Amino acid sequence: MRKIISLICFLLPVLAFVTESGTFAAESENPSDIRLDIRSDAPDRHVVVKGDTLWDISGKFFKDPWKWPHIWGLNKETIKDPHWIYPGDIIYLDRVNGMLRIGQTETNIPVEPGEVKAAIKEKDDISEPRPAPDTNGVTRLSPRVRDLGDQHNAIPSIPANAIAPFLSRPLVIEEEDLKDTPTLVGAREGRVILGNDDTAFAKGLPTDKGNKWQIYRPGKTFVDPDTEDVLGIEAVYLGNAEVIRYADLSTLAITLSIQEIRAGDRLVAPSIDDVNTYLPRAPESIISASVISIYGGVSQGGQNSVITLNKGKRDGLENGHVLALYHKGEVVKFEGDNYTLPDERYGLVFVFRVFEKVSYALVMQTKLPVQLLDHANTP
Repeated sequence: MRKIISLICFLLPVLAFVTESGTFAAESENPSDIRLDIRSDAPDRHVVVKGDTLWDISGKFFKDPWKWPHIWGLNKETIKDPHWIYPGDIIYLDRVNGMLRIGQTETNIPVEPGEVKAAIKEKDDISEPRPAPDTNGVTRLSPRVRDLGDQHNAIPSIPANAIAPFLSRPLVIEEEDLKDTPTLVGAREGRVILGNDDTAFAKGLPTDKGNKWQIYRPGKTFVDPDTEDVLGIEAVYLGNAEVIRYADLSTLAITLSIQEIRAGDRLVAPSIDDVNTYLPRAPESIISASVISIYGGVSQGGQNSVITLNKGKRDGLENGHVLALYHKGEVVKFEGDNYTLPDERYGLVFVFRVFEKVSYALVMQTKLPVQLLDHANTP
């Protein structure tokens, strides 16, 4: 019995460890309890500048930049506030605890003049000026009260321009919602094709959602490859319109046309999400999704491609979740027998917009082309 108890005590730390191979384990209550692999070329510090992203900054120091809470030593409450890193901040690597810190360093680490210049470049975001280096080239830092000012100056999680077009435009429409959506019914003088500055008329336009609308056309139907259930209908974005007069047939002006607009096209009120609210993290549950579409109608994608997954809010997916991409193992024949090779993990995706049954993700890292029906699982 004593030997059995000793064996259990020996195995417990092993069972609680998360391996790179994808083995799942119990998550530590304290993020600092989990050590991550530091890059061999990791610098001692990094001065945050405009254009940086949280993903890139973490990637300069650690091999797994998506393991967000552990890298920054955050808990589930503090991770909800994305506005905490700004241009001019200096990020230091705590090699002892395996985490990153802001504005904390050993006093014997010199700061180069170029770094100081970059650090004070965004002084409007900091209530007190940063101290200049002394005669030995050493800058001594201490905690300061921060005047955050405009939160949009905060460093985003991922490149904002990569997903910005997808945050405000309609992407998926529920099948049952098509019945009640406002619809263009035509134009004067029997015009069939509408474009910039043309006048159009629409039915079913509510008066309580503002006067700016987006025009879309129902596209292909998303079908779950596993259950064959209809997940939604892709919305093909066509342009923008502004209401001139509300009535049973409301009058609109086409303010932007990126494709031909015609009678039967639908209208939806725009919604804009903030890129800064997306913090990379692994789902708390096991997610197993399939790639059902690659934006643009192509059959393969690469880094920075936008893909559609067959899982959504009802399955536990949230904005900011990171999933690992897997390519289904090939079937090979050897000595008359068929063998299925193991699935191959080849990349990471970042979920940035979630609907009830589907979600959209940005390909952040990939070693292989992303293909339809590849899997995206909890890493």
